[in-house]
Amino acid sequence: MRVAIGIAYCGRELEGWQSQPSGNTVQDHLERALSEIAGERIGMTGAGRTDSGVHASAQVAHFDTTAARPDSAWVRGANSLLPASIAVQWAVQVAGDFHARHSAVSRSYRYVLYNHPVRPALLAGLVGWFHLPLDLGSMRRAARSLPGEHDFSSFRSAECRAKTPVRMMERAEVRASGPYILFDFTANAFLHHMVRNIVGSLVYVGKGEHPPQWLAELIAARDRRLAAPTFAAAGLYLSEVGYDARWGLPAFPRMMPFETAAPR
Repeated sequence: MRVAIGIAYCGRELEGWQSQPSGNTVQDHLERALSEIAGERIGMTGAGRTDSGVHASAQVAHFDTTAARPDSAWVRGANSLLPASIAVQWAVQVAGDFHARHSAVSRSYRYVLYNHPVRPALLAGLVGWFHLPLDLGSMRRAARSLPGEHDFSSFRSAECRAKTPVRMMERAEVRASGPYILFDFTANAFLHHMVRNIVGSLVYVGKGEHPPQWLAELIAARDRRLAAPTFAAAGLYLSEVGYDARWGLPAFPRMMPFETAAPR
């Protein structure tokens, strides 16, 4: 049978999603735990490959198994074996043609930025930080250039293996919640480091180094060298993966930092 699971994790002490020789990735920990529950080797496919230090409140993955277990066993059993920073939220049997990555129709990310003269202490590793005041209005105006189908080469890392840099951005919002600035993005898919590179460029606009129209100019230029440096991983969260309702996947509990997700 094929089983889909929903996962949340704090990436602060983890080396990303994708399996590594160290064994300290989300995929490695999950595969070890689920293999013990199943009594057989479990291999897993995730909806997105988050980098080292990146978090998720709504990652989705699937695996195939011959072991017959109730859905609750995959959740409670796995969580008893996982480190505290990873928790399976739900598990459900799905049709054999479901694929966590290929069946997804959208992904959403949130970047949480602490905008304060002094670096964060209690939330170190959980939020990004910028010490100078940022102009929220300028960043909002700049973000209006992002929705639509664009070649996002200016925000693509050199290590990106995507076949095309063209993506359909559905949503790009910038909001404040006290001293935190929340950047929310939804697209059909994202390039490697795309969100962190966009946030870095929006911060350049917010601190007055460039005008809001600079974002549109970067998109048109399709040149990574012209955009801002990649922003820190600490504040980035995979906040939603969208699927067609026919797959019948459960909803995730709302657990995004600082406020619930904006209405879609």
